[in-house]
Amino acid sequence: MKTDRPTYTQVQISAWLRGLMSIALTDNEYSEQERKLFDQISHSEEWGEEVTISNFEPISAQDLAEALGSDRKVGENFLRMAVMMALADGKYSDAEDQIIQEFCKALKQEVKPINDLRQKLATASNQGEHHPNLLEPVKEWLDHMDIHDSRLANLICRVVPAQCPFERDIVLFGKKLMHIPAMCEINPLYDQLVGLRFRSLSYLADKGEDVSKYC
Repeated sequence: MKTDRPTYTQVQISAWLRGLMSIALTDNEYSEQERKLFDQISHSEEWGEEVTISNFEPISAQDLAEALGSDRKVGENFLRMAVMMALADGKYSDAEDQIIQEFCKALKQEVKPINDLRQKLATASNQGEHHPNLLEPVKEWLDHMDIHDSRLANLICRVVPAQCPFERDIVLFGKKLMHIPAMCEINPLYDQLVGLRFRSLSYLADKGEDVSKYC
């Protein structure tokens, strides 16, 4: 079966990746894990020879908006991925929020669930209240991310691991003694990440691509 032609242009893909790097570098650190991740992505055959690790530099909000173009869906999907990257470690800093808000302004969009969350957290903090379900609107918004492009689907499959690296069986003398559960399940966006990866795999499989490399 013939696969579809990618919806995103090379310029959009490069800007998308640089935007994600901008989020990753908000703490002014480029961890070994992040370096390996972007290095792996940059060497993926899906992007073409023009996208290399040397191209991965932070991008201004205006340059990002110009590269992504006027398609609102493209901007929405980028913002979802940006928020997901910012929240993936369980922390969403003011610095990350500032960059994402700059991206929103340039793209002429609003991430309403994040803005509402900020206000609710301020109210809860002032009142000394604890609301474990505050993230639900954000999760619902993230679940609406569309998968309609092969290169985007491949990117997600590379970024989201198939299995948590901490999950394993403890086997001694050929017998399983215990199982260490996936620490990734503690991630507040675990279900969203797993669901997004599954939708990406399904999309690629429906287009006839070999997804065994991601399993």
